Formats: sequence, structure tokens, C-alpha cells
Amino acid sequence: MTTLGLVVAEFNRPITEQMEQEALEAAQAAGAEVYETVTVPGVYDAPLAADRLARLETVDAVAVIGTVITGDTDHDQVITDATAQRLSDVSLERDTPVTLGVTGPGMSAAESRERVENAAKAVDGALDLVDELPDSDGDPDSA
Repeated sequence: MTTLGLVVAEFNRPITEQMEQEALEAAQAAGAEVYETVTVPGVYDAPLAADRLARLETVDAVAVIGTVITGDTDHDQVITDATAQRLSDVSLERDTPVTLGVTGPGMSAAESRERVENAAKAVDGALDLVDELPDSDGDPDSA
């Protein structure tokens, strides 16, 4: 059974709560276990939590979910760009799939609510990567 770590941003909680439910349902439907769910204040805080989960031997992959809603500045773009880059770094540094189920930037709250299913896509992507990636021990027959 594949074991997931889940990181959920608290900011915009009415939306991320729905996203968390979508992620948990997707994991259950796929027969995966969510080993631990870590909540963080906002999307920007997710890379540290993802890194901690990716370090655990029992975690096969990490899915990060949240939403960044646009405001009067480019803050949403800055946050999502930085977060995506750092999550990619965590995945490569820990040799563990880390998927991005974060909606935004440039979205209104209404648009973000319409995309809560992106959380399930992040879980599905994490599970697909675990299944498809060859083992990192270099043995092509052990995949």
C-alpha cells in the first residue's frame, strides 16, 4: 500500500477544507494510506512541511494542497512561484514525489472554489509517480 504525506494550507480555509476532503477521498479510492496530514499557515509555508514528510521512511510521496487568491498586488504570483520552485527542490533533494495541488495565482475565490478537485489530482499524480518511477537503487528490474 502506498503511503502519502499530505500538506494542507490553512489560509483560505473554507476552500482548502474542501480540497483536503477531495484529497482524502482520492487517496481512499486509490487504496492509499494518508500517513500524516500537516497543516501549515499558508501555501508559502508548505515546502518545509513537505520536506519533513519526505524525510520519513514510511512516506512514499507527498501531496501539497492549498489556494492562492489574487489581490491588489502581484503577491499571489510571487507566493506560487516561490512555493512551486521549493517543492520541486524538495522532491529532487529527497528523491520523493512531491506534487503541487495548489490553485492560483490569478484566481478569485469563486474560481478557486470551482477547482477544489485539483487536490485529488495532486494525490493521483503522487500515486502515479510512485508507481511509474524506477527504484532509485539503480536496478532496472526492481521497479
